[in-house]
Amino acid sequence: MVKLAPLTAVVCLAAAPVAAQEKVELTSMMGRWYEVARAPNSLQKGCLAGASDWVRVSDGFSVVQSCRKGSADGPLAQWKAKARVLDPGANTRFKMTFFGGMISQEYRVLEHKAEQGWLILATKDGKYLWLMSQKPVLPAPVRTEAITRIRQLGFDPGRLEFPLPPRS
Repeated sequence: MVKLAPLTAVVCLAAAPVAAQEKVELTSMMGRWYEVARAPNSLQKGCLAGASDWVRVSDGFSVVQSCRKGSADGPLAQWKAKARVLDPGANTRFKMTFFGGMISQEYRVLEHKAEQGWLILATKDGKYLWLMSQKPVLPAPVRTEAITRIRQLGFDPGRLEFPLPPRS
């Protein structure tokens, strides 16, 4: 799941621009991604049970992001985005546009473990970061591996929020 970066910076997790993974298969981006962890940001304040649904369209992806406000059963909040691949072939950098193109942001896939069903996504400047999973909950050893990788990439995992997963 890809989450919208807020209009103002709240947390800086990395000091320098972040490098993307070498290559991602676009088909692996499709479908539902659940939010496991994120850097705090004002747009997602109070968001729980976050998810992003990626659907392939002719010029990239249509993305619907959602969360529940206040509790896993709280009111549904949704926002739509369009994602365009900026580096065809590698497919690791996406330009996301929100609110009819009024806001745009570059996102990078920093790590993608397709066989384990997770990825690490960050903004180009490293201010915002998300750990996303294709399952509502990552098994504990896999989650530990992903958080270790976040640390290895130069981010401070101690600054991350771990919002509640969706209810089954």
